[in-house]
Amino acid sequence: MEKMESSKNRVRVNIYGEEYTVRSDGDIEYMKEVARYVDSQMRAIADKTPNKSPSRVAILAALNITDELFRQKEGQHDFSEFEKRAGDIISLLDDKIPD
Repeated sequence: MEKMESSKNRVRVNIYGEEYTVRSDGDIEYMKEVARYVDSQMRAIADKTPNKSPSRVAILAALNITDELFRQKEGQHDFSEFEKRAGDIISLLDDKIPD
């Protein structure tokens, strides 16, 4: 059986002083941007909490990034509820306002 060619893009990135080869179906520039963000988060944590091991800094960065993600998801959920309520109000107004 033949192996299928991988359509994944590969890019070398530097995160917290370490080189990584990242493979993804995504755009190379996007992958670089994601890596820069992770690097910046790790460096910010390292600046605030000196003498931490790289693995501890990575875990703290992962927690912060996950917290951002969860808060973003909550915000989107709240926004969809807002859209639903706005739609309900518009329907009520349409029923009450003569043409």
